Amino acid sequence: MATKKVVKNPRLASGRKRARQNIKLNAAHTSLRSKYRTAVKNVEKAVVAGDKDKASALFAKAQSIIDSVADKGIFHKNKAARDKSRLSSKVKALATAA
Repeated sequence: MATKKVVKNPRLASGRKRARQNIKLNAAHTSLRSKYRTAVKNVEKAVVAGDKDKASALFAKAQSIIDSVADKGIFHKNKAARDKSRLSSKVKALATAA
């Protein structure tokens, strides 16, 4: 059961503008968060499958996505660094195991 959020209409013009901006920013941030999580998930799937070449290629793509999302402030830079470090160690472990 999804409850609908009650939105109050701001009285001031600046408040109304801020409400409009928040809707647009929320949509943009949601899209970027999704892109980030998908990139991380794809690398992890390749690691689990044991595909070394695919994992390293996807990791290279994921790094740029992770950095760009962190630069925009969607996620904290330390979280981005932590995620890249964990993915890197998984990919390296896969390379040394083979």
